[in-house]
Amino acid sequence: MKYGFLVLLGLIILVSWSCDKTVEEVDPEVPVFYNVNDFVMGVDLSYVNAVQDYGGTYKDENGETDPFIILKNKGANLVRVRLWNNPQWQTPLYGSPYYSNLQDVEKTIARAKKAGMAVNLDFHYSDNWADPGKQETPAAWKNLNANDLRDSVYQYTLDVLNQLHKKNLTPEFVQIGNETNGGMLFPLGKVNNNEWGNFTALLNAGLAAVQDFETASGKEVQTILHVAQLQNADWWANGVINLGKVAPFDILGLSHYFVWSEVHDMNEIKNIIASLISKYKRKVMVVETAYPWTFENADSYTNIIPGTKGETGYGVSRDAQIEYMEDLTSAIYKAGGSGIMYWEPAWISSTLRDQWGKGSSWENNAFFDFGGNVLPVVKFMTKDYSK
Repeated sequence: MKYGFLVLLGLIILVSWSCDKTVEEVDPEVPVFYNVNDFVMGVDLSYVNAVQDYGGTYKDENGETDPFIILKNKGANLVRVRLWNNPQWQTPLYGSPYYSNLQDVEKTIARAKKAGMAVNLDFHYSDNWADPGKQETPAAWKNLNANDLRDSVYQYTLDVLNQLHKKNLTPEFVQIGNETNGGMLFPLGKVNNNEWGNFTALLNAGLAAVQDFETASGKEVQTILHVAQLQNADWWANGVINLGKVAPFDILGLSHYFVWSEVHDMNEIKNIIASLISKYKRKVMVVETAYPWTFENADSYTNIIPGTKGETGYGVSRDAQIEYMEDLTSAIYKAGGSGIMYWEPAWISSTLRDQWGKGSSWENNAFFDFGGNVLPVVKFMTKDYSK
């Protein structure tokens, strides 16, 4: 009896040791760092220079404080940056046009390239924000006729690229317009009564400038055209490509924000992207998206996405943010999409003012908490989506 008990005890210890050893030998998921030519893991860092000038700070678990290096180390391979022609509206706020003009953009591109990331230069062709409902012609171009406006788009685009090239700051991607659902450079470039010609003539001017720059410089630049929200993508692509006869371009760029989207199911997102790739023979990327990690505010500036209601099935939390971003990225990847770019993950609260408030209206969607510490969501950029 005693002998049997000792044998049994020995077996229990052996099994227990074997189980512990098995657990120890199972490696956690190995991070995957994507090549930008295979799949873009992008971050729009247009606000970073301003945020840091006005007291915003960042840090990771190793004490790194440069947000470009932090995000590069966490898997980002591209920085998106917006360009405004001449943002003189900033004068009362900062003393002179300072942020998102060419000088500021050069600083952002230099920081991105120093950190080892590619760049998507987003031409707004405006002095201020351009989005589906607002596409204001720059003040310097307001009185131009259609021909002169096209020439201005061409020359401005070419001049910017040449200036960047001289400083070894050539972007790898160029976006001709931002969320141009109804056209650009209103009123001449506005789509009216399903007439796309005036709009695509302006797109073609920008595309021609990129092509001529490539020929002269020997650099390869991929071109992106941009529409907001998946429910608009097929209608818009048909209008631009089939009706408007736009010149060849490389990538159909989409904004996808759950709060403004009519498409919520991840399988439907995957199917729409796959259909766009098949139908229009272009690469497809989501070039703007975000998801909240908290209901809270770090300041008195009202948040754009308040965080009171997340996407169905996700909720709002740190865990929900990473789960949503992993699921969305997986849908894009498995559809054959070419990448994803997160809008302003470093727009944390600071003493920075804009036209509407002080601080940030986006800090609850950032990759950093209210203390500037990097959040778990960044892990989505190194997940293996091939499985």
